[in-house]
Amino acid sequence: MPRLPDLLRLLTRDELLAAADRLGVALPERRAKDPIVEALAAAPAATPEAVLADLKRDRLKALCRALDLDDSGKEKAEIIARLAGGPATSENRGQAKLDFAGTTDPPAPRRGRPPKALEDAVEALTPAPVSGTPTSDAPRRGRPPKAASAPATSLTPDEVARQAHDAQLAGKLTREQLERYLWAAADILRGSIDSSDYKSFIFGLLFLKRLSDRFDEECEQLRAEGIDVEDPDEHQFFVPVRARWSVIQKATTNLGEVLNKAAAALEESNGSLQGVLGGVDYNDQNKLGDVKQRDTTLHRLVMHFAQIDLRNRSLSEPDMLGRAYEYLIEKFADDAGKKGGEFYTPNQVVRLLVELLEPAKGMRICDPTCGSGGMLVQSAQFVAERGGSAKNLSLYGQEKNLGTWAICKMNVLLHGIVDHRIEKGDTLRDPKLLEAGGLMLFDRVIANPPFSLDAWGHEVAEHDPYGRFRFGIPPKGKGDLAFVQHMVATLAKNGRAAIVMPHGVLFRGASEGAIRKGMLEEDLVEAVIGLPSNLFYGTGIPAAVLLLRRGKPTERQGKVLFVEASREYREGSAQNFLRPEDVKKVVATVRAYADVERYARVVPIAEIAKNEFNLNISRYVETAEAQEKVDVADAVRKLRDAERARDEAKAVMDRYLKELGYGGT
Repeated sequence: MPRLPDLLRLLTRDELLAAADRLGVALPERRAKDPIVEALAAAPAATPEAVLADLKRDRLKALCRALDLDDSGKEKAEIIARLAGGPATSENRGQAKLDFAGTTDPPAPRRGRPPKALEDAVEALTPAPVSGTPTSDAPRRGRPPKAASAPATSLTPDEVARQAHDAQLAGKLTREQLERYLWAAADILRGSIDSSDYKSFIFGLLFLKRLSDRFDEECEQLRAEGIDVEDPDEHQFFVPVRARWSVIQKATTNLGEVLNKAAAALEESNGSLQGVLGGVDYNDQNKLGDVKQRDTTLHRLVMHFAQIDLRNRSLSEPDMLGRAYEYLIEKFADDAGKKGGEFYTPNQVVRLLVELLEPAKGMRICDPTCGSGGMLVQSAQFVAERGGSAKNLSLYGQEKNLGTWAICKMNVLLHGIVDHRIEKGDTLRDPKLLEAGGLMLFDRVIANPPFSLDAWGHEVAEHDPYGRFRFGIPPKGKGDLAFVQHMVATLAKNGRAAIVMPHGVLFRGASEGAIRKGMLEEDLVEAVIGLPSNLFYGTGIPAAVLLLRRGKPTERQGKVLFVEASREYREGSAQNFLRPEDVKKVVATVRAYADVERYARVVPIAEIAKNEFNLNISRYVETAEAQEKVDVADAVRKLRDAERARDEAKAVMDRYLKELGYGGT
């Protein structure tokens, strides 16, 4: 039978919050699901009957199906008792007791389905987590491939869409429901094409639907004001007729061609969208099959997205769609396994970097290896959380992978961020963020570049026209410090950078040692922070954050703060996670810039120079427990006393043995 924590994990965050508020359970954290589960599991009032009491019958039945339990019956009390693990007979209906120690077997499933492990049920209803003998030089793209994750719910995509549609009509569509609805679109494609491919189709259709719905909303406002709705200048994005959802939805044949032409027309009418949708081919026979199969699949997707209105007024939170889009990116990253690290950095790692940098309104912020744009989006959210406006923030990025670049562009646009410039191309070989013939300078630079990139551009670095590699040229097969030097070259006066790096950059010798030496002698390194292993997709190795700064405050000059944060995290089955409290501790330590026993130490650069500019954290932060000093003379005295006591006891024993006739000497 399910243990209480496992049963709680099947519920959505909104359902958990409602139960906690109703039962008066104090919560340490309301945004993350795990702390809510832990608080409810520890609360005496949170019995299964009490937690599940307000759920509707259909929801209870869905939980039963996920657990392979019989979902029959009209009485909620009977279904709740079944979920709680007690017998649901007419005699004790509504008063079944739970044995959470697991001593009673759950009711046998009816309908002939074999019972499954509880873990499978939990996997079916909860989002999969985002993902050793670590070696500092291992490439970051290495997690073995895994099967596509299970759908987030046991319901079919049509059932999920219907629930979301009904909830929106009732004015009660939650972000969690919207997330499930969007992810259910992947179920339509799952099994027919590779999980690493179908994200482009889902993101493309979602973006088309959002722009079309928002265009319709603008048209209503313009008509009310007597303004021509077909004037492109009156719209943020003008949607031509063939790209409007009402037209797309009517098509029943050659849907791939219809969608391709819709995407092309949208890009043609909006210069800022050039390339965003063009990389998706809805007529791809290799991925979507022949014409009949394509039409069937694409029609299902179009009808699925038609169920929800994505106008601003139909969404209960200002950034509801943007956050749901982030959820999709995370889910696709987990589904893609080792490839997920190419476009996604786990949320709490991003949060750590953003809080370390403290971006503020009016700043220029850049991620030169921006992936799907999560670091730029969180930088804007950080400013908004502190009363600023993302409209007063300029976001810049560059991304080599064209498909990922398109996802990034959609991401910032769906978050309502207008002032951005995301370039396509190789940052090291062909930097695109230029002005007045030179590199643009930024107040904040934030990045998680690919670890130990092999073919990074060593052959062109010596004649770099922008003079980025003045500290030295990194080795051919290790591009880490090439990225770091690019970012240093783009820092404005008093600019700061937070960069995720493999540990190898802290201690490797030869040209990398010379680069470290040059950066330290210019006093650019503010802090080095060690992170736990297995935080990232595609690699289990531990990473470090390099915090760089031009124009350090006087009290920090000539010093480097080392933080050993690798031992504090939440362990997951396939991946480890930084907790909010871990992020807060690191940020507080960096802001204080002071020693913390067995955790952090401020080290003079002169001491680092004596260690040949080695930045290995363990050289400077002692993490072992201090050993108690031993008084040798006292220990010897105690040993002699023990030996005398032993000899006396032996003499007494020998005497008794002799008296008993056993002889002895």
